[in-house]
Parts: sequence; C-alpha cells; structure tokens
Amino acid sequence: MKKSIAIVGRPNVGKSTLFNRLSRKNRAIIDDVPGVTRDRNYADVQWNDLLFTLIDTGGFEADSKQQMVRLVHNQALTAIEEADIILFLTDGKDSLTPVDLDLVNLLRTVAKPVFYCINKVDGPRHEDSLYDFYQTGIDRWFQISAQHSRGVDELMDAVAALLPEQTISPEEENLTKVAVLGRPNVGKSSLVNRILGVDRVIVDETPGTTRDAIDTPLTFNRQKYLIIDTAGIRRKSRIDESLEKYSVTASLRAISRCDVGLIILDAHQGITEQDVKIAGQVYNRGKACMLVVNKWDLVEKDNSTVGQYVTIIKTTMKFLDFAPILFVSALSGQRVPTLLEKATDCVTQFQKRVPTSDLNNTVERIMRKHPPPHFHGKEVKFYYASQVDTGPPTFAFFTNRPEAIHFSYERHVENQLREAYGFEGTPLRIFFRGKNRRAGKSGKAVS
Repeated sequence: MKKSIAIVGRPNVGKSTLFNRLSRKNRAIIDDVPGVTRDRNYADVQWNDLLFTLIDTGGFEADSKQQMVRLVHNQALTAIEEADIILFLTDGKDSLTPVDLDLVNLLRTVAKPVFYCINKVDGPRHEDSLYDFYQTGIDRWFQISAQHSRGVDELMDAVAALLPEQTISPEEENLTKVAVLGRPNVGKSSLVNRILGVDRVIVDETPGTTRDAIDTPLTFNRQKYLIIDTAGIRRKSRIDESLEKYSVTASLRAISRCDVGLIILDAHQGITEQDVKIAGQVYNRGKACMLVVNKWDLVEKDNSTVGQYVTIIKTTMKFLDFAPILFVSALSGQRVPTLLEKATDCVTQFQKRVPTSDLNNTVERIMRKHPPPHFHGKEVKFYYASQVDTGPPTFAFFTNRPEAIHFSYERHVENQLREAYGFEGTPLRIFFRGKNRRAGKSGKAVS
C-alpha cells in the first residue's frame, strides 16, 4: 500500500503551492485570498522512485460559528486521521499565531511522524526572524520556500527515509475517470458523497462551495474509478471573481481528462441554458457522457412524468441524443448505485473497436439500402471504411467525392453505425476522405 502524506496548516501559508510543487502539477488552485482550498485534494507523487499519495487540505482557523469554517476544519482533521505522515506548514514571514500553536499542540497528540516546516523563507535575509518558532520546543524546523523550491529537497529526503525501502515503479492504473459536472447547486458534491458512501467533499447550500476539482479513487465491483467532483460552471457574465475563474478552469480541465462526464441536471428547476452549454463542453471534447437528473424525489410524478422529462431533454439537447438518462436522488440514494455501472457501460462503448471486415460489411449494406445522392450527375462511391481511433470511436470513409457528402447523409451513416454496434453514451467522429488523398473533408463530432 502506498503511504499517504497530508499537508496541514492555517490558511494562506502555502500548502497548495507545496502540493503543486511536489506533485509537479498545477492541480490545486492558488490565490492570495486565504481559504481557497476547502476539500481534501489528492495526487500520486513519485520522489526518488518512491511513490506516495499527497493530500492537500483546507486551512485551520480559530473556532468559529461559521458553517463553512467548521466543514473545512473537519476535512483537515479527516486528512490527519487517514495520513501516515504529516507536513505542518506555517508562514516564515509572520510570527507564530495562536492558530499555529493550537495546531502544533494538536499534532503533538498524534502518534504519527510530523515534519514541521517554515514556508516562504526565500533567502538568508528571512532566517534571522525565525527564532520565535523554536520556542515551541520543536527540535527541528525545515526552512523551505515552496514557491522557489528552496529547502524542499532536504525536507523530502527526510520524509523519504520513512517510506518503504523497496522501489515502487508507478504504473498507469486501469482507472475509469468519472467527472461530475454541472452548474452550481445542482447537487454534485452530494451525489459524489453518496457514490463514495462517505462525506468526502463539503456540501453546503451556498453555490460555489466546491472550488477545486477534487479527485477520489474508488474500487467498486473490482473496477477502479477516479471520481472527480468539480466546481459549478456559471455563465461567463456571472464570473466576476478571479478565484471563481480558476475554479471554472479547473472544471473544464476535468472534462478534458475524464473518460465519462456525468452531467447533473436539477429536476426541480428544470433544464436551463447553462445546462445545455455545459453539455456542449463535454460533447465538443468528444467525451462519453450521461445525463443525470438529480433531486428526482422533489418532483410530483405520475405515469407520464419520466416520459415528459425525457422528451424535454432530448428536444433541448438534440446533440446528446446518444446519452443515457438516469433519474436519481442524492438525498435518498435512489438509483445512485446504478450510476457507476452505467458509466462503465458508456466507457466500454467509448473505447469500442469494430473489426475492419465487419465494418465494411456494414458500410456495404448502408450503401445498398440508401446510397448517397449523385453529385453533379455523377455517382458517389464508397471504397472502404476503417476505424482509425477509439475514445471516442473515429471512422474514416474513403470515397471518390468527399466534398459531395451532405451533413444529412453523415447523420444517416452515424445512425446506421449506432444501430449496428450500439455506441450508447459516446459521441462518434466521422471523416470522409478521397481515396488517393492524404487529407479529405474535415470531420467533426457527431451525436
């Protein structure tokens, strides 16, 4: 089992900067505003051929009656409980604060290795002001600058001495990456917690509670998943804070790195223009996807309610008519257990490859039943077809006149492929090329 290392400290001492430095990825959002990080954020890190899991946490603050402060505090406590090693971070440009001292006293009671670090020590000129930190009775303080990497090697060499001696080669795990997407306050984090069976991410009625894209590994029915909870994506006109811009950017990056996107809709509020735009982002990036109608328990229903909702969704999002629709309730757990199974089915279709001989037999039947219209009085011929890629399935059709293929005929070909091979939950990409040309008609994602 990989060891886990948690970074803890009060707000704005540079925890996320150190997290990004060690993980070599700009995974955590960084801003001068205290309290940017709220949920726990995980990354697999390799250091001198040793592999461990790094955990970024929200900042500890003094006791507060504010709901959000308590939730962030609990998330950090959970990280301390589950970690094998703890990195305590404070700010070398400030004196020790009461919150620092409270956290130091808390960590003294933890039966785990704790490395005490003074961050933002950017050069010798800052070292003269560090004597106060030794009054805590801590024998060794690591003086580092996470931003400039000063002292980080020394710290991690000391940490590495506590990691397993055997060399662990990081392998690409067969993970199904599932991104939970949607506008603010549609229940994304509640749904993630229900899938995981624990309060993994903070849930609050305030829109914008989730800021980072939070990754959580999960094994379900012997299949490994990476569940990515994302910040709500608002309309551009409503994004007026730099911090929220970072959050939305992180959500869009999550779409790019996922295998399947769960597009969460609010059954009580209905389909909005922003829902359609978010779905368009998933579609344009060529990702497998599902439409998940949450808060279904709040809707008054009769025998026709489901059918009416399906009709509205398919009418509003015609480009996603291949996506399965699932009606769930994160609050009650209704149908939530089927989400991962359905997502896995979508990824299977997303990665499906059709044998060339079988594909050409299908194309021959398509041409025989419904050949393309003549172009300038001349016959349009298909010579052969080949699947050139997966994720999403991508097909090249070689023809004597690629410029003659109308969009309506592309749709017909795509529908026939779906009828023959399924492809539920995944877009298809279709290209038409001249037989003796290296490049033909530009293809585009088709639903």
